[in-house]
Amino acid sequence: MKQYDIIAVGSGAAGVFLAYELTKRHNRASVLMLDRGERLEKRACPIKKGLTETCIKCDPCHIMSGFGGAGTLSDGKYNITNEFGGVLHEYVGRDEAIGLMEYVDSVLCEMGGSEARLYTTENSDLKTIALQNNLHLLDAKVRHLGTDRNVQILGQMYEYAKDRIEMKFRTTVESVDRTDGGFVVHTDRGESYACKDLVLATGRSGSKWQSEICRQMGIPTQSNRVDIGLRVELPAVIFKHITDEVYESKIVYKTDKYNDTVRTFCMNPYGEVVSENTNGIVTVNGHSYADESKHTENTNFALLVSNRFTEPFRNSNEYGESIARLSNMLGGGVLLQRFGDLVKGRRSNEHRMKKSFTHPTLKATPGDLSLVMPKRQLDDIIEMIYALDKIAPGTANEDTLLYGVEVKFYNSVTEVDENLETKIPGLYMLGDGSGVTHSLSQASASGVHVARILAERYA
Repeated sequence: MKQYDIIAVGSGAAGVFLAYELTKRHNRASVLMLDRGERLEKRACPIKKGLTETCIKCDPCHIMSGFGGAGTLSDGKYNITNEFGGVLHEYVGRDEAIGLMEYVDSVLCEMGGSEARLYTTENSDLKTIALQNNLHLLDAKVRHLGTDRNVQILGQMYEYAKDRIEMKFRTTVESVDRTDGGFVVHTDRGESYACKDLVLATGRSGSKWQSEICRQMGIPTQSNRVDIGLRVELPAVIFKHITDEVYESKIVYKTDKYNDTVRTFCMNPYGEVVSENTNGIVTVNGHSYADESKHTENTNFALLVSNRFTEPFRNSNEYGESIARLSNMLGGGVLLQRFGDLVKGRRSNEHRMKKSFTHPTLKATPGDLSLVMPKRQLDDIIEMIYALDKIAPGTANEDTLLYGVEVKFYNSVTEVDENLETKIPGLYMLGDGSGVTHSLSQASASGVHVARILAERYA
């Protein structure tokens, strides 16, 4: 059995920056990184390759797994803020968290992202306009790389670390044993590897597996939330005055009817709507490109409602999965409905879609989202659309398109200390899989943070 000093499970944002920082800092640690997905150059969704029009549920999903994780084929937005995207600051301190995220940004620029504009909500008139309409714009700086540039940068980071960090792809870690000298991981290839320090960074797609490891090892966790919503697509001109200024606007609204919180998420100016496969369930997301030749006429963003549960129900992710499965059952994948049809209580069909002035960027099944979404969340989203219409007139147009469902699964929050180390010495949990972070910036920052600790240990 081959012995390593450090084994990292997962090569998503946290894993990539863990590898980068361990490579950059002089240390003697032998490092192995394992991922169930493909290496970067082999990650290609069959839909994007023109091999199919709908999700065929690849296992693993090329959009969700592989080098760079779910962020690789995303639109590459890195938000530098403690206001959303996780609670890393609660572990390392607010200033340190911002410092780590700014360091991540500097690395991205060094690797080819310097031409990407850094947007900010600071001193934005939009904050005042939003407040005047009972909406709240959260503070953040955002670097938008675009899907195309994001992939190029990750390629540079792979080249930088590949000779220092041993990486194995298409390798699933099935189980972990604790030993006197550390840990042993067992893979689906019948191979086992031993290490002194183990880093689990499996992301959202590996959240169930990581939670099971916590259960087996007696590591305390706290139930997290699940965000359920729809993806909105409308003509880009409607949000142009917002996206040109701040690009990624995180707008929060508290509904009058239920006093629930609804927020915008992952805004993609001139982008496209895409489907993604999480554990066999097809949900919806959005991308955008830096290359203007790939721009569409539309902007898309998600409207999400957070759901937290108390005793006796604790399985928030299973609740979200059940709603997504219902959508898959009715639509064979992603469902699509015009806003005008939704508020009038009628399903969208092919005939009505052909008359729509807004043309969908994702081939989806026209249908009735009210048969899928719980009434409370759907009422929240409808109310939010009317609220956004006040600052972006046209949002509530009849031809605004709604795709469903979009579900953001969060791992249970793992009990870790300021080093992101569990109560078991040498076992670290970072990135979105830990429940501590929920964004590219904070997940990447967590990788840097742990890498610096390990580099010092093996100096």
